[in-house]
Amino acid sequence: MEREEISGPESAYGDGNRRISHVVGSEACQEGHCRSDVIGEAKRQLGLAGPLIVVSILQNSIQLISVMFNGHLGELPLSSASLATSFASVTGFSFLLGMASALETLCGQAYGAKHYHLLGIHLQRAVLTLLSLSIPLSVIWFYTSTILISLHQDHEISTGAGTFNRWMIPSLFAFGLLQSLNRFLQTQNIVFPMMISSGVTALLHPIVCWLLVYKFGLRIKGAALANNISYWSNVILLSIYVKFSAACRHTWTGFSKDALHDFFSFIRLAIPSAVMICFEYWSFETVVLLSGLLTNPKLETSVLSISVNTMWMVYMISVGLGGALSTRVSNELGAGQPQRARLALVVAVVVALSEGVFVGIVTILARHVWGTLFSNEKEVIRYVAKIMPLLALSDFLDGFQCVLSGAARGCGWQKLCAFINLGAYYVVAIPSAVLFAFFFRIGGMGLWMGIICGLSVQVMALVIVIACTNWDKEAMKAVRRVQEAGRAIGMEPESLLSKGTETYQPPAPT
Repeated sequence: MEREEISGPESAYGDGNRRISHVVGSEACQEGHCRSDVIGEAKRQLGLAGPLIVVSILQNSIQLISVMFNGHLGELPLSSASLATSFASVTGFSFLLGMASALETLCGQAYGAKHYHLLGIHLQRAVLTLLSLSIPLSVIWFYTSTILISLHQDHEISTGAGTFNRWMIPSLFAFGLLQSLNRFLQTQNIVFPMMISSGVTALLHPIVCWLLVYKFGLRIKGAALANNISYWSNVILLSIYVKFSAACRHTWTGFSKDALHDFFSFIRLAIPSAVMICFEYWSFETVVLLSGLLTNPKLETSVLSISVNTMWMVYMISVGLGGALSTRVSNELGAGQPQRARLALVVAVVVALSEGVFVGIVTILARHVWGTLFSNEKEVIRYVAKIMPLLALSDFLDGFQCVLSGAARGCGWQKLCAFINLGAYYVVAIPSAVLFAFFFRIGGMGLWMGIICGLSVQVMALVIVIACTNWDKEAMKAVRRVQEAGRAIGMEPESLLSKGTETYQPPAPT
């Protein structure tokens, strides 16, 4: 079954209802064709998700490796670097990651509509916005130690954390650029260059850390500088690819004054995207902080930290699957193909459920071994084994919601998801965690039970929203969003089409 070609001004800016209804009518297929569509869609998503999973793991390993090098310097540098990294994630990286996620909607739908020139415009708006936001965030990082001490954290550890974050301020600006470039390429199904650049920087990062931390004797400052070098190296590699690659010649045509107009189209999605991501990330940090208030804080904090780190590691798989679904949904909605977008969602749900069951089974089977990878204390190992079944359930739910959230980003539902996350995590999860842990005295397991309650609510809300979705209307909204973006920079249908929509065929996932 071939996709309807988009050719001519009417298809770009014409009667959206007639276009959508024609596509829906053409989607009727025989059983054999439908089976081939499902198989083809699964191959596309797995071809996207595999490299995206690797990219997520490699890029997140940068900070982990730096913390590990600090760990070999002693207990104080390890505590300082760990606290600094957590503070940096809460006050900086999560904001930038969330705002850059708006490009999954804007670039993805513009690419599906074959209005390739708009991708470069959206990228420039994102870069300017995130660089501007990084300035006040860098001020917060500069006063990390003061803020932490005012929150009654250990003075010596807070001082070390402040030093680490001050030296890591340049990476804040690089991180925003990196996330924007990632989304720009991802929405075009260009994923292998991202994997290669991330692999190169991750491979060289331990060497850079060793040189700066030990060889030049910069210690904790050297680990922070290594983060700067690695993040900026990744940005430079991807920028060179975007500039000179033939795959991006129609989506990146150079800097343009058009990017200075209609910033609201990006901000309107970027702020809810940031809120959506931050609400989720902050809730897990809150649980770790709450563990320090339990009867045996050293044991509880250790086990909860192991659980959270394990969950984030598994979460990288779901991030890849969710990113792939976001790309497929946004591309198909932008192209006016609502039934293909729905097919992409169905395939992704099946894959996510299968992956969740597999990971859950492995987690339960490994419960008596997993704790030994993190600690030699028998008490910690026993506690980890006890909490692992709950971790398996939370991994399943978190992975499922991550994929559903990917579909939401592809549709542009960031504002709705921000409210869902607010209710799920701060009306249900955190209060439930406090209730189970402190009033019912279940301890760390009670905190994790609270997280599971929040994840359950989030999943149910997303399932209800998606089940009630009119995909034809979502496709019309996507077409309208692309129309508005083009008109905002004074481009008529003919000028949009002259950017290559008739002569340029989009590449297969690379």
